[in-house]
Order: sequence, then C-alpha cells, then structure tokens
Amino acid sequence: MPYIESLRVFTRVVELNSITAGGRDLRLTPAVASKRIKELEKKLGVRLFNRTTRSISPTEVGQRFYEEARKVLEAVDAAETVVSEFSDTPRGVVRVTAPLGVGRRVIAPLIPEFVDENPEVQIRMRMSDRKVDLLAEGLDVAFFVGTPPDSSLKMRKIADVERVLCAAPAYLEQAGTPQRPEDLLAGHNCLLLRFPRSPEYFWMLQTARGPQKLEVSGRYDADDSDVLTDWALAGRGIVNKPRFDVADHLAAGRLVEVLPEHRPVPSIFGCLYPHKKLLDPKVRRLVDFVVARRAKLLA
Repeated sequence: MPYIESLRVFTRVVELNSITAGGRDLRLTPAVASKRIKELEKKLGVRLFNRTTRSISPTEVGQRFYEEARKVLEAVDAAETVVSEFSDTPRGVVRVTAPLGVGRRVIAPLIPEFVDENPEVQIRMRMSDRKVDLLAEGLDVAFFVGTPPDSSLKMRKIADVERVLCAAPAYLEQAGTPQRPEDLLAGHNCLLLRFPRSPEYFWMLQTARGPQKLEVSGRYDADDSDVLTDWALAGRGIVNKPRFDVADHLAAGRLVEVLPEHRPVPSIFGCLYPHKKLLDPKVRRLVDFVVARRAKLLA
C-alpha cells in the first residue's frame, strides 16, 4: 500500500501543479509529500518533475508515468468499489466541489450529519465559483446551481431553484426602482459574476412573451458570488441571486426584491459526476443524502 499511496501523491501533485497543494489534498505536509515523490523517483531511477523555485511540472517521462499511474489508481478504485458493493458500509474519500454560495449554505452544513451516518467516509470539499474540471482535478462530484454545461459527465437534477433580483433600499432610492425588464439596461448598475474564460454574461427574465435575454452591464464584477451580495447590501447595485442565498436579507429588509413580476428564469440545482462514479456507493449515498433534504435546504 505505501507504493499505491505514493502514486496517489504523485498524481495529485501533477494535477494540482504543486507539491504543497497535492500533499494538502491528501492530508499530508509538504515535507511528507516531497519525501514520497523523492522515494518514487529513487525507486524508478528517473526524474519525474522539473522543479524551479516558483513552479513544478512533470518531465516527459513523468507525464507518461502519470498517464499509466492514473490507470493503476482507477483500477484500484474500481476494485474497491466492487468490494464495497458487498458491504453496507461505504468507505473511502469523496472529493466534492460546489460554488461558494450553495457550498457554504447548502452542502457544507450537511456534511457533518452525513459523516456521522457514514463514519468510514471522508469528505474533502473544495468551493469555487470558477469552472472546475472534475476529471483533470480528480474530483468525484460537483454540485452546481445554474445551467449545466455540455459535458460527457453524468448529470442528476436535484431541484429547480427560484432566483430573485434585489437591491438595497439605499440604491433604489438613489437610482430608482426598475418598472420593466428593459429599465435594467438604462443606467442601472448590475452586479455580475464573472471569471476568466466565463461565458457571455446575460440575465434571462420571465415575461408575458416568454423568457427575455438582457445583456446587462455594470461597474462591478467578481468571481465570488458572496462579494456580489456584499456589494448589493452596500447599495452598489442590483444582484441576481438564488432566493435561498438572500432569503434572510430579504426578510430583514436589507435587500428589496426588484421586478417581482419578471423574476429570473429558475436555475437547476444538480450535480455532475463521471460515469465511472455512478456505481460508487459512497458517491451515490452522498447524492441521495442531499436529494432527500433538498426541500428544506432550498426553502
């Protein structure tokens, strides 16, 4: 098993481009992760990485070894999955990713209860509003709120999520309250979620004529959805959010709904996972656990 664990360290270092990040992902200190890599290089008699003071990248032989090592680890994981089918106790690591808002307010609060019910399972969670490549980063399941991208991954829809346009009373007093969807294009500051390589940005609102696409704009954008909420609370503009994400602010009057008769088209709350994970009991049980609690979580 030490050799298999060294392979896991090596593959995560390649995938995350960092010994520190690769070790952290496996709950190892940088020193231990570096030692595992050096032991692997000594055993193989080759240099697996090109190292500088600022970066690390696989050598040509290191890249070839990575491709074969992934096959070995996938075979080991598949074998363990087959064995776990004969047991009522799922075990092992589940690597989960989710956007910041839904991760913090929906998924993360469930994890302690899930682990209490499944004590042999370890959850390693990463949250980001940026697009994540499950296969390249070795993740098991990605929860999302929005429109699922075209993908070879398996998608499971969990629920429809109501969205709301809202702003602080101070902003509406200063800028005026939009009366029609088109008013959003007339000088209003729309707070936008953007990040490198993000798709074309627009808001899709529900109207009597059907969904209406609006090419909104504003002076602020961020790659963190919670930052957009903070800006809205500070009176800096109008934000488009899942209702569950701002429900407390709406109830307290810190934010006010805008264009309630033309709400944004609902988003899908769902998850993506590689086809090979479909039969993994621990992944399937986590997804089922979230599905069973969706009504309460998204209220």
